[in-house]
Amino acid sequence: MASLSGGEPPAPAAVYQPPHYTVLRAAAPLTIDGQLDEAAWFAAPHVGDFVFTWWKEGRKEQSRVKLLWDDEFLYLGAWCEDAHITARHTERDGKIPEDDCFELMIAPNAAQPNIYFNIEFNVLGGILDNFRPDGPNKPRAPKWDAEGVRIAGKYAGTLNDDTDVDRSWQVEVAIPWRNFAAVAGPMPPRPGTVMHANLNRHGGKTNPQYSQWSRADTPKPSFHTPERFGRFTLSGQTSPVGTAQ
Repeated sequence: MASLSGGEPPAPAAVYQPPHYTVLRAAAPLTIDGQLDEAAWFAAPHVGDFVFTWWKEGRKEQSRVKLLWDDEFLYLGAWCEDAHITARHTERDGKIPEDDCFELMIAPNAAQPNIYFNIEFNVLGGILDNFRPDGPNKPRAPKWDAEGVRIAGKYAGTLNDDTDVDRSWQVEVAIPWRNFAAVAGPMPPRPGTVMHANLNRHGGKTNPQYSQWSRADTPKPSFHTPERFGRFTLSGQTSPVGTAQ
């Protein structure tokens, strides 16, 4: 139908299509040492380029992220391009966002997509975590600490010295599924399980870019947008064992 001005009516807004990632199953438990050199990591695809949702200026430093799973853990491996690496905090629930840091947000039950957990960490193994039992617009849980999380990191460059140019930092993380048992379906999860999630990166003293896997829809930086989370599907296909040569 033509508009009153004689032109065509405006096209409907495009429906957002969240990214999807198939998480391969690890054939054997991974050694969490920050190396990311096991064959299972090499065989797994990365999630794709991150987007710089609120970019204004500065270099867009890209991330490469892969995930794996088994009956006990969700594994995450992240390589982060970074010319000036900041990492100072190691205390639990400390000022991790002041450092260059990485964050997983996950809604483990697709039937309750607004109930989600966030786990944030830096290359030193500092961790900040919490739980949103009533969605992003209600108070977070008074206290929630993920148990048994293993984090190891390494970096190419120097920490907290902006007089030189660094290359990158990386982290390898294992998160026990039991932390999500109160919300998720059967534990351990089964192949074919779909979870909503996002992957975010920010912080650091120099060039503190915000980037993420699934683009948020807020005018100002906010990662708490579960309606825009991507999708993880846990696959029954296994990724190889051993160390890549």
